[in-house]
Amino acid sequence: MQIFRITAILTLVFILASYLQRFRRPALDKIFISLLLLTGILFIIYPELTTRLAHFLGIGRGADLIFYLAILGFGYLSVILYAKIKRLEDQLIALIRKQALDSFSQHIEKHD
Repeated sequence: MQIFRITAILTLVFILASYLQRFRRPALDKIFISLLLLTGILFIIYPELTTRLAHFLGIGRGADLIFYLAILGFGYLSVILYAKIKRLEDQLIALIRKQALDSFSQHIEKHD
């Protein structure tokens, strides 16, 4: 097996182990990530599967299929991360406003 294949497989196994160990996510998320990474390992071991799947879907090469899927995946990831960042910003703003109002109320009570 080529050095790249071994390195890629070991990297995917490390990513999967790290994800399962470090993140407390719902079981469905863990199953999805596990299947995704195991599919990646399968495609590394048997690259002809990507070519067959690409031809079935009307795409010329397996590498093109993987590239298109990566673009879709990164687009989805970008939208999800943006939504999470926006939600955290909104929570931070609400917390700062509450803290400012509480601080102001305490200041007013001291001077009454």
